[in-house]
Amino acid sequence: MLKGIHHAAIICSDYAVSKRFYTEVLGLRIVSEHFRAARNSYKLDLALPDGAQLELFSFPGAPPRPSYPEAQGLRHLAFAVDDVAACKGALESQGITVEEVRTDALTSKRFVFFADPDGLPLELYEL
Repeated sequence: MLKGIHHAAIICSDYAVSKRFYTEVLGLRIVSEHFRAARNSYKLDLALPDGAQLELFSFPGAPPRPSYPEAQGLRHLAFAVDDVAACKGALESQGITVEEVRTDALTSKRFVFFADPDGLPLELYEL
């Protein structure tokens, strides 16, 4: 029945800052961008290399995330990478704070956490 994840939606507090982070820092390609005047809101569709997408929204007055990281709902968003250490270095070279690389006790795969401009937990998970 399910064939994969089509997209994940993210609501940001500062559209310009988040757009730059996801396009320039993480290197995602813009599929489409729309300003919806009736909502005073942007919607930015971003392509991931595997065909999935991220939708970035701006909604005036959206409440902040309740707590980090154990709020109910989405805990974090993980991106598959070939080399966690290399990606960690690339992020740090752009001024992004990245936690230390860890190894998953169950899978023996390496992973690392960092955050988007609104503090949304993001993970790099080594294939």
